Parts: sequence; structure tokens; C-alpha cells
Amino acid sequence: MSIAANLAIQSYDTARVAARPAPPERSEAAFGAALGQFAAGLHQSETVATNSMLSGADPHALVEALAATELAVETAVSVRDKVVEAYLEILRMPV
Repeated sequence: MSIAANLAIQSYDTARVAARPAPPERSEAAFGAALGQFAAGLHQSETVATNSMLSGADPHALVEALAATELAVETAVSVRDKVVEAYLEILRMPV
């Protein structure tokens, strides 16, 4: 083998390692974490709302908790709609 061939092989190996995609994140773990954060946020908002209504505590905290809950639910509904839309698009694909 000539020197030029060895250099080409080394260059190819270097480029192949550099162009290798990063390993994907575990989608199950990411989805589980997002779902856990969603549930924790809803629980926290529910706790703030209950405390505010029972003890007459800060009404500003109640409004913030309700706004955060509304945002979380709207986000979850939006994600659900996108998943259903993608599923329906897959069903429409010709086989």
C-alpha cells in the first residue's frame, strides 16, 4: 500500500468519526420526565388553590397557579393534537 492510500484511509476514518451523529436521548426517559413535571405542576397548583380558598391566603398566588395550570394543560393538549395529527398522517401513507 502506498503512503497516499494510507493518508486517504486515515482521513476517511477521521471524517467518519467526526460526522457520526450523537446518540439520541432516551425518548422514554424524556417523556417520563416531562409527564412527571406536568403532574407535579398540576399538584402544586391544586395545593396553592386549596390553601388560598381555605385560608384566604394571597389571591395573587391563586391567580398565578391557575395561569400556570392553564398553560400546562394547553401545552399538553397541543402536544396531543400533534401526536394524533402525525398518527393520522402515517395512516394516510400508501403502503
